[in-house]
Amino acid sequence: MPDDETLRFYAENAEVYAGRQRRLDDEQLSTFLAALPAGGDILELGTGGGQDAAYMLSAGFAVTPSDASAELAAAAEILLGRPVKIMAFNQLDDVATYDGVWASAALLHAPAAELTEDIARIHTALRPGSPLTASFKAGTGEGRDGLGRYYNYPSAQTLLAHFRAAADWAALELTETDGGGYDGKPTRWLWVHATKALA
Repeated sequence: MPDDETLRFYAENAEVYAGRQRRLDDEQLSTFLAALPAGGDILELGTGGGQDAAYMLSAGFAVTPSDASAELAAAAEILLGRPVKIMAFNQLDDVATYDGVWASAALLHAPAAELTEDIARIHTALRPGSPLTASFKAGTGEGRDGLGRYYNYPSAQTLLAHFRAAADWAALELTETDGGGYDGKPTRWLWVHATKALA
């Protein structure tokens, strides 16, 4: 279930948050898209202002953007000119529907106790052989940032354990990068690239 205080932050700051310039690691997105078939179906979790979805759409992919925040979804719809699905991670119930799932700075808000189940839901929603890319803020356990937002703050080992407990992946890789976030603080990012087995 989404954290109420985190949702409140995004509701109150949706316009400013959604209006930011796209600041994700382009290399990660390029790697993700390169693993997909041309025009493939992508589920984006945590679309925020919709900037990543807009980029993927412009590259010719079929994108289903989603966010747990109704206010951010509304802001993203203005940019994208199409509906954005209001959905929490634990509401995902698709089966073998997507050629890829993109979750940049999204699952980091999932309750730590729910994370394995959320990843399992994503695995179920992927078609065989399809990739998931997700990023998290590294840490030593769940907590809140200076803006009151909840994070699961996993270590690399803890994060990989969640993924391994969720499903038997054909490939599972974690990389670490240094960057920042909306709060302006230096951030160690954990990027997970996982691929669902063909059978």
